[in-house]
Amino acid sequence: MTPMRRRIVFGLLAVMASAIVSTAVLLGIDVYLHGRYQQSAGFNVWGYRGTPVGRKQADEYRIAMLGGSAAYGYGVTADEAIPAVLQRLLRERVPPPRFTVVNLAYNNEGAYSFKPTLTDYRWLKYDLVILYEGYNDMGERTNLQVFRHDSPVFRLTGYMPIFPIIFKEKAAAMVSGGDPGALYRQNGKTVFHAGLATRASAGVLDTTANVAQALEAELGRIAEEPAHHVDSTGAAGCARPWTAYCQSMSVAIRFAREQGAQVLVGTQPYLRVEHLYARQHAQQDELRAMLAREFGNDPSVGYVNLGEQINLEDSHMSFDHMHLTERGNRIAAAGFVDPVIAMARRKEQKTS
Repeated sequence: MTPMRRRIVFGLLAVMASAIVSTAVLLGIDVYLHGRYQQSAGFNVWGYRGTPVGRKQADEYRIAMLGGSAAYGYGVTADEAIPAVLQRLLRERVPPPRFTVVNLAYNNEGAYSFKPTLTDYRWLKYDLVILYEGYNDMGERTNLQVFRHDSPVFRLTGYMPIFPIIFKEKAAAMVSGGDPGALYRQNGKTVFHAGLATRASAGVLDTTANVAQALEAELGRIAEEPAHHVDSTGAAGCARPWTAYCQSMSVAIRFAREQGAQVLVGTQPYLRVEHLYARQHAQQDELRAMLAREFGNDPSVGYVNLGEQINLEDSHMSFDHMHLTERGNRIAAAGFVDPVIAMARRKEQKTS
């Protein structure tokens, strides 16, 4: 080999080694951050909230709960969110088979995200699916968010990176006196003035996050995400403006049933602001009518109405008139206990 070729080969090996080391370092940081934040406001390495559940056991009845921030548990820890509370209540009430509830919800997601999420997590082998969302589908535009699909790494591997989010928020908090939201405000006014050292540290965090996002963007060329849209929005028979919402719910329910899973659809506590109260009622009336038309003869599809069960204007129940406190989540979770047990018994009778 000529000296020139040796230099070229050496250079290529050096670049590859550098890339491998950099990736390993980033992965190590990411795994550490997952462990640190998965019980507070974050998610675990597989992209859902709480401790990973592991391989499904023979005596286990596994439940997947999907929704937006109300199901995710915005404002409370993972152990205080509805899915975790529901799991504890079920295990207190019923001996084996053991109940496990997996929190597959995420902030701002609506009904459109349900089928992609159920598809991504088929490996969990869920027995029952709880679909619990309406708030995020009350806007004028169809909510097409699928948070995990924003990550090419997740689409390719099922591993969900967290450190770009953590680093950017940490950097924003450092330069704004503990207020990460200042990064996103449009008026450009930040009262707190960070020192040079603080700004430098924040810059390192922000730059590292940007590097990771750039790497993900490159991966995105390999795992390109198809455009999001709702097909045949009138197929479920709901009146406007709830056609896309009903269709997405119908599609998710049918997909779950095709996987052999039972389904519970839940109505969230009614928002008490007058125009939102009427709008949510109209939305949920259309949902109930669709469920009766399309799944009324299927005993493995059920409905739970928490609309009037919790007063969102009570500060003991909700801290912002929408998201529930720990106490409010306990009441919401309790509303699902009997319907879940009934579904589990129905499945047990069918298979025995």
